[in-house]
Amino acid sequence: MAHARISMYMPPDIDPTKAAIAYGCRALRKLNEELQSEDLLTRQKAVMALCDLMHDPEYVYEAINIGCLESLKALLKDDDNLVRIKTTEVLYIMATHNVGRVGFLKHDIILALSRLLSDHQTLCRENLHQAYKHLAQLPEGMLGLQMPATAPTF
Repeated sequence: MAHARISMYMPPDIDPTKAAIAYGCRALRKLNEELQSEDLLTRQKAVMALCDLMHDPEYVYEAINIGCLESLKALLKDDDNLVRIKTTEVLYIMATHNVGRVGFLKHDIILALSRLLSDHQTLCRENLHQAYKHLAQLPEGMLGLQMPATAPTF
């Protein structure tokens, strides 16, 4: 007779940093809920999964419509370095699409990102500058990135 053995080790093909993603129209809604979670690991997994999805402009459009930009704006102030780095990466990827750049202007992402200009994480600042570079491709985005007339120039 066969006996069941349960291993104490995780199977080798399971990555604990990957989140299970729902299918269809429910995927982004579920990820948006998880971005607002109190649990750090849940937020980390959600923002990593969002990084993978935002390469498709259709997902970017849907994410903007369901309010992911507001959730991402809140995550820019997170205490966890990984969450801030991946959030800026998501925003940078979204900025590569025209629909994402227009969404940035509508939701005042430029100002929220500017608070990270002095972040101690180099990757945050690099992603921020990449996002600004893509925003400058729109005439409206370039106007939003200009310094006020009273600010000193370097």
